Amino acid sequence: MINKQNQLKDEIKSYSIEELRSLAEEIREELIDVVSQNGGHLASNLGVVELTLALHSIFDSEKDKFIWDVGHQAYVHKILTGRREQLKTVRQYEGLSGFPKCCESPQDCFDVGHSSTSISAALGMAAARDIKKEEFAVLAIIGDGAMTGGMAFEALNHAGHLGNDMTVVLNDNEMSIGENVGAMSSYLNTVRLDPNYTKRKQYIEKLLTKIPKIGDKVVFTAEKVKDTIKYLMVPGQLFEELGFRYFGPIDGHNLEELIDVMKKVKGIKGPKIVHVITKKGKGYKIAEENPNKFHGIGPFNRDTGKPLGQSTNISYTKAFGNALVSLAEKNERIVAITAAMDTGTGTDQFSQRFPERFFDVGIAEQHAVTMAAAFAKQEMIPVVAIYSTFLQRAYDQILHDVALQNAKVIFAIDRAGIVGEDGPTHHGVFDISYLRHIPNMTIMAPKDEKELGDMLYSATSYEGPSAIRYPRGEGTGVQIDKGAFDYIEKGKSELINEGQDVAIIALGSMVEPAVEAAERLAKCNIEAAVINARFAKPIDEELLMSVIKDKKLIITVEENAIKGGFSEEIAFLMEKEKITKPLVRIGIDDCFVEHGPQSLLREQSGLSAEKIAEVIKQRISDAGLFAKVISLSRRKSL
Repeated sequence: MINKQNQLKDEIKSYSIEELRSLAEEIREELIDVVSQNGGHLASNLGVVELTLALHSIFDSEKDKFIWDVGHQAYVHKILTGRREQLKTVRQYEGLSGFPKCCESPQDCFDVGHSSTSISAALGMAAARDIKKEEFAVLAIIGDGAMTGGMAFEALNHAGHLGNDMTVVLNDNEMSIGENVGAMSSYLNTVRLDPNYTKRKQYIEKLLTKIPKIGDKVVFTAEKVKDTIKYLMVPGQLFEELGFRYFGPIDGHNLEELIDVMKKVKGIKGPKIVHVITKKGKGYKIAEENPNKFHGIGPFNRDTGKPLGQSTNISYTKAFGNALVSLAEKNERIVAITAAMDTGTGTDQFSQRFPERFFDVGIAEQHAVTMAAAFAKQEMIPVVAIYSTFLQRAYDQILHDVALQNAKVIFAIDRAGIVGEDGPTHHGVFDISYLRHIPNMTIMAPKDEKELGDMLYSATSYEGPSAIRYPRGEGTGVQIDKGAFDYIEKGKSELINEGQDVAIIALGSMVEPAVEAAERLAKCNIEAAVINARFAKPIDEELLMSVIKDKKLIITVEENAIKGGFSEEIAFLMEKEKITKPLVRIGIDDCFVEHGPQSLLREQSGLSAEKIAEVIKQRISDAGLFAKVISLSRRKSL
């Protein structure tokens, strides 16, 4: 049934309910096929198939504005808007993004990738439309997980105050990445468990409209009675008090009901909220039973659901989680805080072992950081585990509430560096830049998974805030003795190998390729010293000076933006010590890195061993520098 060329959104307006149901099943099969091969966000997309079909049946995405919160549930939208053939390239290099992107299609009207932004964006577009006196509908499609983010409430509050015509579609599947937490989740749970709500609401409102107006006093009493009944009988009263007309809860897999409600909502002016109940993973039993696992997943066997090509090496996330539990067993002051990411950050094991010391705050990074600062002020040791790309949402709290008070908060920054297929909204390539200039902050990056545990252990003894950044994916396979940690003195680097020609100063994930680059250079008779910097701040000035003082070429390598990055510390040190030797800074250029395999993106960013070696050889071969670095007898081997 799927038309491979035209935009299905136009065709489905004439489809019968049975044809739409058939199309829904066809789309589900295609989603499972593509994601099983490419990886991606499966469960969330399977859950919104009927909802997306209903929206496109009633609204026109070429004119109306569809704003998908986070956006990892927009695959069906892409299929319906002319990108069905390209779907097989989703999250692949130079293929479709896993998130809505304006440059990909004009029917993706707003770039997204982080949570809780859709209602703010929708209000901005609705307000602009009204100022310009234009005509189109604005829809924000937001998940219940994203509703735990404070930004969503800020936008609801403002939208209800302004009263612009817009629709918020609340896709309620009881999940974000992990199981939802907090009062909003409990509130929505009350709503979704009330099957008689709609009938009761219609009956009561019909009854109240028949009360005649027989004087101000009676009208006032009637309104008070109406308010009382609504509080008792209408679970959506929270949204109505914020100024929204509430519709729901609605079965998100009942196409007839969805289409009927969307038709009615389209004809009503002002802010509306449509509460839709969906099942994450709908139509794929394995995903329905394991929605957390299939939220975001790599390639897998569609028959068994088991991941393909898993490495035997432990991941950095798992290594962190293991180390955190080991340390917490011996230190009762350690608490763990995460933002709706217990499995993603490896704190799920901690939550099971020490539930009274574990705090999942929902998608509320700002709250997580300030809460951690307060824990620290009470002489606890809070460990805040958040992805690099999400921690930047709490910049002010890090600076104002943690660093200014020199609070002993440990930030476990997962997914630092290039993350791969999720692309520019998820690459963690700015954390050194936004943390390094903050006073009192210590920033570390381990060369392997054992050193990650050692840094976590050491940070529990440091004064003030500390940040440990580590990459997505598997570790190096180094041996780890459970519960055994080595203390690392703050700011101390490690000289891995000596060399008389050049010095490579590498940080974190770049140590391994730097060592390999040195081995490549050795085959060309170029001797490269390699330093495992360990600390982006403070740096080990004594060791660094002892190594670089007699070298003719200095290279820094980091998986972070060069601007504001670790290499600036080296540049400042060389300036302070009046060292005028050439400095080559290798890192992420002043750009947003697109999506694709981690290895390919690192290669293109010059962060592979081969590229590092090539840069060094090229600089050595430059006129003037060549003779200064190596002797004439050794040049011939280049």
